[in-house]
Amino acid sequence: MDAPTAAGTLIDAQPVDYLVIALYFAVVIGIGVLARRQVSDSVDFFLSGRSLPAWVTGLAFISANLGAVEIMGMSANGAEYGLPAVHYFWVGAIPAMLFLGVVMMPFYYGSKVRSVPEFMYRRFGTGAHLVNSLSFAVAQLLIAGINLYLLGTIIQALLGWDLIVALLVAAIVVLSYITLGGLSAAIYNEVLQFFVIVAALLPLTLIGLDRVGGWNGLTDKITENAGAGGSASAAEQLNSWPGNALTGFDSDLLSVIGIVFGLGFVLSFGYWTTNFVEVQRAMASDSISSARKTPIIGAFPKMFVPFITILPGMIAAVLVTEIAQTKAGETVEGGASGTVKLNDSLLYLMRDLLPNGLLGLAITGLLAAFMAGMAANISAFNAVFSYDLWQRYVVKDRDDAYYLRIGRLATVGATAAAIGTAFFASSFSNIMDYLQTLFGFFNAPLFATFILGMFWRRMTATAGWVGLVAGTLAAVSVAFLSEDSFGSLSLGVLPLSGQGASFVAAGAAFVVDVLLSIAVSLVTKPKPRAELVGLVYSETPRENLVDADEATYPWYRRTLPLAGVALVMVIILNFAF
Repeated sequence: MDAPTAAGTLIDAQPVDYLVIALYFAVVIGIGVLARRQVSDSVDFFLSGRSLPAWVTGLAFISANLGAVEIMGMSANGAEYGLPAVHYFWVGAIPAMLFLGVVMMPFYYGSKVRSVPEFMYRRFGTGAHLVNSLSFAVAQLLIAGINLYLLGTIIQALLGWDLIVALLVAAIVVLSYITLGGLSAAIYNEVLQFFVIVAALLPLTLIGLDRVGGWNGLTDKITENAGAGGSASAAEQLNSWPGNALTGFDSDLLSVIGIVFGLGFVLSFGYWTTNFVEVQRAMASDSISSARKTPIIGAFPKMFVPFITILPGMIAAVLVTEIAQTKAGETVEGGASGTVKLNDSLLYLMRDLLPNGLLGLAITGLLAAFMAGMAANISAFNAVFSYDLWQRYVVKDRDDAYYLRIGRLATVGATAAAIGTAFFASSFSNIMDYLQTLFGFFNAPLFATFILGMFWRRMTATAGWVGLVAGTLAAVSVAFLSEDSFGSLSLGVLPLSGQGASFVAAGAAFVVDVLLSIAVSLVTKPKPRAELVGLVYSETPRENLVDADEATYPWYRRTLPLAGVALVMVIILNFAF
């Protein structure tokens, strides 16, 4: 099929494909309508009344992360880098998810805070709380724009609509069910979306592998095409370690350090343990035991997501002519934005491999993924905006119904803002480069402040906000001094580019934050120990951190055994690949 023109479409969908998509949208809106009946106050709207079982919140936890980045960004990473992209899952996700469940969720859930910034308020006071709330709100609008942009490109590719029209339609659908049903609507849709996404992408992997002659055929074709246009060597693409292609470092040792410290520790722990988008799902669960198990249950499907995202990207890079040419450095007309990008890998693979009907299911899976990601960003944004910014600093002491209305209005405002940030996201060829830069700015310093404050009772309120600001500025400085993190605005002083630059920026943010926080804490006054119960590990009685009933559960329903099994499995995967 020819690349799309102004009058054409990338994907040749038939009525049966549109029927599948229409049925899915009807179900999504229906869930929003049903969930509205459960919303009687702001806790229902923002936290689902803290009433959901662990298996629901666990699947929602992972589905909320199965957005544009996970699907399109990781397939682009697979096409560009090959197997080293699995580090975003097996090093850059699972260990931090297990740490969140075992160590940190008892503090979040036990303190009954309504958001991560509210926890920061209780631990550090106004300064750190305001910095965290504002940076989180901005980050969610930017990331929602990524999901919305890619959601719009799917509609554009399917129907040939102008991008702005596609963005508006996509935004209205997400806005409708979040405004109606709040977090419950988002979570129940995320559970549905998880199964739709797997059903959509798994056939793409299986058919693609069959078409290239299995794993051996894929490795042969990657070897044959390696090095074209400056692409990575076959050895770099077919071995996850030391991952030089991903980090951009020539030194194997520096590459491993960058992945383990920059990605596996700072970026990963910063994202998974302090990002309210994810933590909000666990906070919606029905007990402290369910809250702890939420990210651990999510870890099991998470470790297999590379096989339906990264692997199809690798297949597209050898099977789809347009993607192979783009990887080799050629400029190819077409794609979802007029010029083929690696982010288009899945779209072209669907076009070439899937029959009608199955094509409709695959498109529905992509739509589900982007809607889940955007809905997660918007539902987290409206909680932080309503509770942590509006109620705390703008209009205090109003009745609950007032803040529920503010939450719904914030949902509309955030969706409108996401339309604007979607156009900014469109300027990045590899969405992961953009996203990792954002995480370096927002999540890395937050994690440093969080982890130091949770395990060191001497850390003070002044150190909390000073460390956050200084860490963020350190990451921004590295990005400006790098070759391309800010596009044409980057100065190129440091020989860092792509995702390697974001790893270094995150590492710089963490180190600067920790060192400055320690220095400031030593010359300022800490809180009395009595005020740190439930906020600092050493000051909190153990019985406050566990569910007494959990000891009576079978092993597969207990937090620590489940976490142990997940850890062993991910270690095996790291050695296998």
